[in-house]
Amino acid sequence: MNARTAPGADAEAPAGRGPTRARHRARSPIISPGWQPALLTAVLAGLLAAGASFGQWAALPAVVLLQAVTAAGWFRLNGMWPARQGIVLAFAGGLAADAAVLAVDEDDVPGALLGVLGVWFLLVIVLQLRHRGSSDERLDSLTATSASTLLTVVAGALLAAVEVSGAAVAVAAGGVAAATVVRALPGPPALTSPLALAAGFGVGVWASGQDIGTPALALGAAGGACALLGLRVASYDFPSRFVHFTAGVALPLTAAAPAVYPLAVALL
Repeated sequence: MNARTAPGADAEAPAGRGPTRARHRARSPIISPGWQPALLTAVLAGLLAAGASFGQWAALPAVVLLQAVTAAGWFRLNGMWPARQGIVLAFAGGLAADAAVLAVDEDDVPGALLGVLGVWFLLVIVLQLRHRGSSDERLDSLTATSASTLLTVVAGALLAAVEVSGAAVAVAAGGVAAATVVRALPGPPALTSPLALAAGFGVGVWASGQDIGTPALALGAAGGACALLGLRVASYDFPSRFVHFTAGVALPLTAAAPAVYPLAVALL
């Protein structure tokens, strides 16, 4: 990946030159994270599902961990490292979102999350005023920090969904875990991707026989589809192993957050 800089970041060493670099760029830029990050995603999804069964405070540690890995992974995915200030700011936005979700009534959650986003986007702009790089570097830093903040704050919607229905979050997390693991199996994407979607839907089919009923079908399918979306993003532009073990672990579950909350509200 091309190295860029962000506030507090040191520029990465340039990639290798000559035949090695030519061979590297000749390959497909889409490299899937693989089975090890998939297992970590499944573990994180399992922690979230287990905590969701006992309420928001029990689910909070898993959500906070997800937000931390998301913040770091997004910057590294964009070629920015260490980018300490941006990562801390984005992660702090996620913590503020969690606090807002825990502090307000269920009906006020969307407004609380939007309020946190508004304040944190203002802080992002203030941070960029201290950036001494070129205009291109400032633009890269602004977009990466804003996107990372958006993702960490939106991940707080999982905590809000727990208040609506812990079972809904558990089913969606199960769909994410199943789809991520199946997608990591050996085989062409044309085969493993449909199987991954089927695995997510299968979790919903199984859960529909429990207390949650028919809405579990939509939740499981949404979890599987969002997992594939997150994996695709984490696979782009010759990602490093560090990207795979951060963004590749977190994004499948983070991508499900904006789908799980409205589905839980609408269906349950």
